[in-house]
Amino acid sequence: MVALVKTVAYLGLDARNVEVQCQVAPGLPRFGIVGLPDKAVSESRERVQSALAAMGLALPPKRITINLSPADLPKDGSHYDLPIALALLAAMGVTDAEQLGDWIAVGELALDGRIVPSPGVLLAALHASEAETGLICPAAQGSEARWASGVPVLAAPNLVSLLNHLKGTQALAEPPRGEVELAPPAADLKQVKGQETAKRALEIAAAGGHNLLMIGPPGAGKSLLASCLPGILPELTPNEALEVSMVASVAGTLEGGRISRARPFRAPHHSASMAALTGGGLKVRPGEVSLAHLGVLFLDELPEFQRPVLDSLRQPLETGSVDIARANAHVTFPARVQLIAAMNPCRCGHLGDPALACSRAPRCAADYQSKVSGPMLERIDLHVEVDPVSAADMALPPPAEGSAEVAARVAHAREVQTARAQETGARSNAELNGEALEKWARPDEAGQKLLLQAADAMRLSARGYTRMLRVARTIADLAGARQVQRIHIAEALSYRRQAPRA
Repeated sequence: MVALVKTVAYLGLDARNVEVQCQVAPGLPRFGIVGLPDKAVSESRERVQSALAAMGLALPPKRITINLSPADLPKDGSHYDLPIALALLAAMGVTDAEQLGDWIAVGELALDGRIVPSPGVLLAALHASEAETGLICPAAQGSEARWASGVPVLAAPNLVSLLNHLKGTQALAEPPRGEVELAPPAADLKQVKGQETAKRALEIAAAGGHNLLMIGPPGAGKSLLASCLPGILPELTPNEALEVSMVASVAGTLEGGRISRARPFRAPHHSASMAALTGGGLKVRPGEVSLAHLGVLFLDELPEFQRPVLDSLRQPLETGSVDIARANAHVTFPARVQLIAAMNPCRCGHLGDPALACSRAPRCAADYQSKVSGPMLERIDLHVEVDPVSAADMALPPPAEGSAEVAARVAHAREVQTARAQETGARSNAELNGEALEKWARPDEAGQKLLLQAADAMRLSARGYTRMLRVARTIADLAGARQVQRIHIAEALSYRRQAPRA
């Protein structure tokens, strides 16, 4: 007899159909799994056998073959335990094989028969919604699965209760939908003394989704400014929150089915590898740039990152996605992030201060800053110098304007961009391109003249030219201006790093 149970394989944020086929046939006792299983799937034999033994069931002394179809699709992860166990139970006649045809099953089995969480349940639920089937998943992830609308969810704590529910002798309660998590409190701009230029650049970056680089000595407040950014960014829309949660589900970090409307803020250490930052590994998983999707990726001590690691971000910053190519899989993860970076002007950090700077200045600064490639720097829209704060500045009272006031202006600018997105398709000004950029960011005559003069003097590339237009469009939105004017172009150019002449 052959029993069939549906499950899924995860490739990036895509869930692919997989059919678990179980055959119990006469022959020497053997339990084999075929269909390109990885080590975790191959070990399902031991977990399934122990879980059945905990229920008082023994495997029949026959040849048991599990085939994961399609056989040419690599299978990895522990979520195949439950569908393998159900297919085996159906082949043994313990449960009805036809009844399982209306469900997709995912979940890992403990040795005592409990069904424990596994990554990717939200993706499986969304796939079940498209396929118009139900989902069988661990009880701890029922709330997560309920975020997929219109999907019958069977969240079972263990195999015994699941089988009793299928037989009609026990009814499993429908899991509640997961909660919307409140955003954690962020640092307030009232904590920042001085640094008016940097705070203005932070406001422009938040309003338009632009990348920002802060350069300043140690203790100037660069990290504090970056930590204030989540407090002035608008909340995620429901669709955006679902996108972010799908990435978290694949990474296994979505706890209790709680979905947050706060934008992600990721700050990896400068020792992070390329796989940690962009994704990959033996089992391809999303990296920090994907975990920060639709949020902020903060890279402190930018030149301390390995240069190849930093350069691996160039493509995601431009396209908004990461393509990971391996010999056995080609996976794409979303990576539409806002990059906020901070660095010292030189290795000693005190360039320009004769009392503290090292004896190698200014060569020290040139060597240190050259660790970051020019193409990487060109993808950063705003470059701002963060001056040191004196003790007299720290003694001043807190500024009158904090994150709440700045957030209100940012929200208004984002509303303008949202209305514009119905025509352009760009979620923020940082994504404006082509005809949309020409229509909405074209400056007036005086602004165009200034921009052309600056483009020649600063040796702006085509990418740098368009990025200046996007920043100027954001400044105009903050000012409530319909057309980009000369004053907006001038402010945008003041945040641009000038390329050195040969």
